[in-house]
Amino acid sequence: MSEAQALGLQELLRVSPVADEIARRFQAAGHRLALVGGSVRDALLGRLGNDLDFTTDARPQQVLKLVKGWADAVWDVGIAFGTVGARKDTPEGSFLIEITTYRSEAYDRTSRKPEVSYGDTIEQDLVRRDFTVNAMAVDLPGRGFVDPHHGLEDLEARVLRTPATPEESFSDDPLRMMRAARFAAQLDFDPAPGVVAAMTAMAERITIVSAERVQAELNKLLLADHPVKGLRLLVDTGLARHVLPELPALKLERDEHHRHKDVYEHSLTVLEQAIDLEQDGPDLTLRLAALLHDIGKPRTRRFESDGRVSFHHHEVVGAKMTRKRMRELKYSKELTEDVSRLVELHLRFHGYGGGEWTDSAVRRYVTDAGPLLERLHKLTRSDCTTRNKKKAAALSRTYDGLEHRIAELKAQEELDSIRPALDGNQIMELLGLKPGPQVGKAYKHMLELRLEHGPMEPDEAVAALRAWWDGQQQG
Repeated sequence: MSEAQALGLQELLRVSPVADEIARRFQAAGHRLALVGGSVRDALLGRLGNDLDFTTDARPQQVLKLVKGWADAVWDVGIAFGTVGARKDTPEGSFLIEITTYRSEAYDRTSRKPEVSYGDTIEQDLVRRDFTVNAMAVDLPGRGFVDPHHGLEDLEARVLRTPATPEESFSDDPLRMMRAARFAAQLDFDPAPGVVAAMTAMAERITIVSAERVQAELNKLLLADHPVKGLRLLVDTGLARHVLPELPALKLERDEHHRHKDVYEHSLTVLEQAIDLEQDGPDLTLRLAALLHDIGKPRTRRFESDGRVSFHHHEVVGAKMTRKRMRELKYSKELTEDVSRLVELHLRFHGYGGGEWTDSAVRRYVTDAGPLLERLHKLTRSDCTTRNKKKAAALSRTYDGLEHRIAELKAQEELDSIRPALDGNQIMELLGLKPGPQVGKAYKHMLELRLEHGPMEPDEAVAALRAWWDGQQQG
C-alpha cells in the first residue's frame, strides 16, 4: 500500500460512520453511492475535511427523498444541476454533504451556462471530471476503489492531467483552464505539457464563462498556499489576458538606455511578502492589493531626459484601474473600494522621508487609511523588494518609526475615531443654522483643525468656529 493509499484509508475510516450510514440508505433503495472527486483526492493527501462529495445513479428527486429524515438540514439550490446539499450533525462534528447524480455537462459555443444531462454509470461520470486526480471514487459501503484514469498515479507524481483529451475537457467547460491554475496554486501540482498546450491554444474560450464563475476561481487561486504558481500559469498560457489583463501588462518592454525594476516580477514578490505578513489566515483584500498595487505603471511610464524612468501618479491611475477591473469581475462594492483604496495609498509612506512628517501628517495618514491601516502597514512593508540590504533595513527602520509615532498619537488622541471637537448639532446651535451645506462646510473646517493641531479644548473649538464663521460672512 502506498503512502497516499494509507493516508486515504485513515481519512476514510474517520468519516466512515457518516459515509457508510448514508450509503446503506441508498443501497437499500437500489442505488449506488460513491465518495468522489475532491473528497477522494484530499483523503489520499491526508487532508480530508468535513465537506464530503458523493455521486450516485439516483436522480435528484430520489436523492431528496433519501436524505430527508436522515440529514439535519437539506437544501436544493443546486438541484437544476443535479446536486442536493445536506448537513449531518454527529458527535465528531457537522458534515456538509453534496450528492450529485451521475452527469455529463458541456457548453455550446456561445452559452455561459452548462447543459446538464444525467448518466447511468460512474465511469461516465468520472470521464467528465476536470482532472484525473479528481476523477477517482470510492464505492460505498463496500469501499471499492474506482480509478479508470490513473488518478492515483498522477496524484503521487503531482501532475494535472485530464481524463479525456485536454481539448475535449476545456471545450466542455472552459472554466477548467482556470481550475488548472487554481489547483497548481492549491496543491503545488504541475499541469502536464498537453494541458498547458491546450490552455494556451484555447485561452480565448474562457470569455464565454460568466464573470462570477471566473472571480470565484481567481479567489480560490489567490487564497491558496502557492498563488504565484497559479498566476504564472495564467499569464504564461494567455488566460490572464482575458480575465486579468492588467497582470501580463506589467511585463513592460525593457529599454537598454532606461532601466527600471521588472514590475511583473516585483508585483509577484510583493504578493509573496504580503502573505508572509498575514497573521489570521489568508486575506483576500491584502492579496488583491499586493498583486494590483502597481498596475498603473504601464500607463504612466515616462522616459526622462536624465535617463531615469518615472511613473508619476501611478497609484492614482492604478486605483481607478483596480476599481474598473474588480467591477467587471463582479466583486462586491465594499471589497472593490477597500482594494482600490489600498492601491491609492500604497506610496503615501514614501513622503515620510527620514521621519520629517508632522503630527498632522501622521494623523492624516491614519485617517485616510481608516480601518485599512493594518493592511496598509503590511502592503507598504511588502512593497520593498530591493536587493540592497542596507536600503531595505533603513526602510524597515523608518516604517518602524512611523508605526511607533502612530501608536503614541493613538494613545494620546484616539486616532482610530478622529472627530472634530464640535459635532453637527453643536455647530448648528452655536451658529444658529439649520441642516444644510453650511453645516457640512463648518464640520469639515473643524475636522481640518483637528487633524492639523490635534485635540482642542471646548473653548478653543468654539472660538475657532466663530472666527471661521465671521470670515465666511465677510467673504
